[in-house]
Amino acid sequence: MAASDDDWRLQGQENYLHGAVLTWAEYRTPSPQWDHDHCEFCGAKFADTTDVMDAQLTGFVTANQRWICRWRAHDMQERFYFVLMGEPLT
Repeated sequence: MAASDDDWRLQGQENYLHGAVLTWAEYRTPSPQWDHDHCEFCGAKFADTTDVMDAQLTGFVTANQRWICRWRAHDMQERFYFVLMGEPLT
């Protein structure tokens, strides 16, 4: 089911995520000074270490390194016309 127009997670992402190809990947920090990223919709943390509290180690990522958690990718897939690639079955 597509997200409704008043969904709290929608904050202008259609300007840069509409039709995005999302690829399942392990998170890797882009530099030693950068320890985590956040889901573009819900703010969930992504990190490549369990040292960051409550961080996810895997998720969907765009070509320009915007991270989206599994649950929001599915919640928003219909509304944003996401193409989901490589998601594991479990």
